[in-house]
Amino acid sequence: MSGRKKYSTELKLEIVERYLKGDIGIKKLADEYHISSGDIRKWRDAYEEHGIAGLNTKHGTYTGDFKVYVVEYMHNTGASIRKTAAHFNIPSFGTVSQWERIYYEQGKDALYQEQRGRTPKMGTKQPRKPKADIETNEDLLAEVQRLRMENEYLKKLNVLIQERERSKKPTK
Repeated sequence: MSGRKKYSTELKLEIVERYLKGDIGIKKLADEYHISSGDIRKWRDAYEEHGIAGLNTKHGTYTGDFKVYVVEYMHNTGASIRKTAAHFNIPSFGTVSQWERIYYEQGKDALYQEQRGRTPKMGTKQPRKPKADIETNEDLLAEVQRLRMENEYLKKLNVLIQERERSKKPTK
């Protein structure tokens, strides 16, 4: 279940029209209606791009071609993520941000793969990590023991050097 509140188209339109009159700012509207200023910006941008139709929230699935087109449009035009989401009437600018991240981290082809939901558990067995060799474990334990001894040796050496320095200084 989503933690986001659902607002009616009428309420969104009322808030956007009040803002567009110019006598009240987004922050004051947000405080008055107890709504996030980010939501009001999103509604304003959607209204400016698509009119009342932009205020009707519709979630859906998008094709890989569409996702690639959106990300490339954003970079070719220099539009912000919010403006791009409004231009394509995508309800959440976070969706566009996620597509952009995937595009640059995994490549264009990754946008064609369905990435929503949990990874399937049944039928796809993950390859198990091979158990570490006992010899490797023994080697690591021996190295740890050697390093501990070296550390103790250096600590004792440091104490001896400090004692020698103290004994060289004349006492008053």
